Amino acid sequence: MLLDEDRLFPADNTTRAIARRLYSTVRDLPIVSPHGHTDPRWYAENEAFPDPAKLFVVPDHYIFRMLYSQGIPLEDLGIPTRDGTPVETDPRVIWRRFAENYFLFRGTPTRTWLDHAFATLFDLDVRLSAETADLYYDRISERLAQPEYRPRALFERFNIEVIATTESPLDDLRHHETIRSSGWKGRVVTAYRPDPVVDPDFAGFSENVAKLGEITGCDVSTFAGYLDAHRRRREFFKSYGATSTDHGHPSAATADLSTAEAETLYQRVMAGEASAADAELFRAQMLTEMAGMSLEDGLVMQIHPGSVRNHNPKLLARFGRDMGSDIPSRTDYVRALKPLLDRYGNERDLTVILFTLDETSYSRELAPLAGHYPCLKLGPSWWFFDSPEGMKRYHELVTETAGFYNTVGFNDDTRAFPSIPARHDVARRVDCGYLAGLVATHRLDEDEAQEVAHDLAYGLAKKAYRL
Repeated sequence: MLLDEDRLFPADNTTRAIARRLYSTVRDLPIVSPHGHTDPRWYAENEAFPDPAKLFVVPDHYIFRMLYSQGIPLEDLGIPTRDGTPVETDPRVIWRRFAENYFLFRGTPTRTWLDHAFATLFDLDVRLSAETADLYYDRISERLAQPEYRPRALFERFNIEVIATTESPLDDLRHHETIRSSGWKGRVVTAYRPDPVVDPDFAGFSENVAKLGEITGCDVSTFAGYLDAHRRRREFFKSYGATSTDHGHPSAATADLSTAEAETLYQRVMAGEASAADAELFRAQMLTEMAGMSLEDGLVMQIHPGSVRNHNPKLLARFGRDMGSDIPSRTDYVRALKPLLDRYGNERDLTVILFTLDETSYSRELAPLAGHYPCLKLGPSWWFFDSPEGMKRYHELVTETAGFYNTVGFNDDTRAFPSIPARHDVARRVDCGYLAGLVATHRLDEDEAQEVAHDLAYGLAKKAYRL
């Protein structure tokens, strides 16, 4: 069997028994997925997924980054190139290449998610390998052709209560409109990700801002008009269910410039005369501006700093952004967030959720900040840290200072649709294992642990994201 019923539970029999009991109370809770990167077109068009390779391999950088690290070209995995040069197009060949190298994922969370999907969705009970590649391919292909495996049917099968996609301010949200007008009851909302129009280092930044002005009818030649364009676009996103914004800045730097200083900086940025320091200052100012807008319109603010995006220039040039080469960097929060917190930190009606790739900051900076400022909440570690060991470290580093209720429970950063229930199952098992340890060492009563397990799996995310 691919899945053991006691997977991820503590090895100690006493603690494991407690974890089992806790898990039994949360395993079937609905999924709340307020931060993700699934394609809204899936739910809008509800077309069958084309083949196993396009379902699991091609869209998921968790998978192809590992294969690339072992010298397998992305072209051989069917990843489209920016210039349209040929890549492998035979899905069975791509799948076999993946299967031959499945051993590379031993010990990784990706292996855990994939085995969960293979077993629970496709009833596979032998390990994926070169020898079983065609068995897997044929079984998955057969199932994907059935109506029960279309996106909306899987959405309902997964017991997803709500899922958020992530779109640029320049997106017309046509897929969300299609979902809305279809009459389908599945709740798919958008989230406002303004990076293309707030980061001067983003490719085509000036053209993007000009387009933002065209879309909104605002005069973006001034900083005030530019901010009004954001306000109008945020309202448009809210009309399609958005409850949050999402900011993927290189650092957590914030600023609080005067109106005149901000205008001067904006003109320099728009003229293409900004230095690296100017670009960082503009991003910093925009985080504070966005916090102010969130206080006005109620959108929850998510900040994802500390990732050196597109670290591999050759991959960026050939394949574009987000090809698995985002690398964590050391991140400061205490000093970086102070301008924003000086202005808005004591606002009880504002929610700012902090994420990180720098685990060293959890106990030193993030937990103390969230344990003090009313506006701050902590998100779980994200990207390749949303793993069993990463989740355990997160609880150990954060809980003593911030408690459970200054966090937002589990947020999956998913791209491959079949991994959604797997990720939530991993989180629920790890959470119950951690809580079982608190019960076994008499730091928490079991009835309290049941309540916390429910909140971590469901209640905290729903409340924090106002869903």
